Amino acid sequence: MTTLQRSIDSPYGAASTAEEVMQEIDLTGRLAIVTGGYSGIGLVTVRSLAAAGAHVIVPARDRTRAEAALRGVRGVTVEDMDLSVPASVETFASRLRDLGRPISILINSAGVMATPLFRDADGHEGQFATNHLGHYRLACALWPLLAVGGARVVSVSSRGHQIAGVDFDDTDFKQRPYDKWIAYGQSKTANALFAIALDARGKRSGVRAFSLHPGQILTDLARHLTAEEVAGFEALDDQGRPIVDPSRGMKTTAQGAATSLWCATSPMLDGMGGLYCEDCDIAPINTGATGRVGVAAWASDPALAECLWLTSERWTRVGI
Repeated sequence: MTTLQRSIDSPYGAASTAEEVMQEIDLTGRLAIVTGGYSGIGLVTVRSLAAAGAHVIVPARDRTRAEAALRGVRGVTVEDMDLSVPASVETFASRLRDLGRPISILINSAGVMATPLFRDADGHEGQFATNHLGHYRLACALWPLLAVGGARVVSVSSRGHQIAGVDFDDTDFKQRPYDKWIAYGQSKTANALFAIALDARGKRSGVRAFSLHPGQILTDLARHLTAEEVAGFEALDDQGRPIVDPSRGMKTTAQGAATSLWCATSPMLDGMGGLYCEDCDIAPINTGATGRVGVAAWASDPALAECLWLTSERWTRVGI
C-alpha cells in the first residue's frame, strides 16, 4: 500500500526552533486560534504567531492565568472556554461566528495526560473527551469560519499514540479496567485520526489538517505523574534539570512548538493534508525497525479515521 507518510526533505529538523521555522512567515491580517495557548509549547506557539503578524485568540478555562501568561504579547486576545463543557465550546464559537472573521489557523494544543479516571457530563472517559471530543466539537462549531478562511487545522498528538489505538468497543472504559496510559494513548491516536477525517472533508473547501508529535518536553502536562514516573522518562539530569537532546526527542519548548508552527504555516505543505508530522517534516509509518520514530499504522488508517469521525458525530450530535 502506498503512503504519503514520507519525508519531503524539510530544511528543518529535531533541533529547529519556533523562531527558525517562522523566520520567513508573514501572517499579517490573519486570524489564528490556539487552545492551550497559555502554557508550555502552546504559549510559545501563540507568541510566535503573534510575532508574525497574526491576531491570535486563546480560549482559556482559566482566564486569569491565561491573561497573566500572555500579558504584554501584542495581537493576542483571551476568551473564556472550557473544552470539556460542550456549552462552553459552543458559546465561544458562537461569539466568533457572530464576528464573521475568517480563521486561517486552528491549533489544538490543549490536552491532559495520564490523569486519574474522570468523565465528562455525558459519561465519556475524560482524556478522550478533553483531548479529542472537545477539539472535535470546536472544529465543527468553527467550521463556517475555517472553510471560508481555507484554514490549516493542526492537532498536537504525541508519540504516546503508539501505546494504544482507539478501542471502539469500549472507548470509555466501561467494561475494561481503567489504565491512564492506555487512555492517553487512545486519545492521542484519536488526534491523528481526527486530522485524517477532517482533511478528507475539508480539502474541497481548502481546509487542510495535520497532526504531530512535538517531542518530549517536561511541561505542566506532566502534573499528574509521580516522581517515579517522571524519573522513568529519564528526562531530568542529576541536578533535576530537564535534559535537552533533540536527537533523542528531548526538546525545549521552543523546539517543541516548531513542528506545530511548521504544520500551520509552511508553504512546503501547500496542497497536502491528513498527515502526521514530527521534527518539522512528514513522519514515516512506524514499522518497529526504527524504534519509536513515525506514526503507528492504527493512527494513519483512513477507515479507522472515518469510524472515529462517525462515532464522534453520533456522541456529540454535531458535525460539518
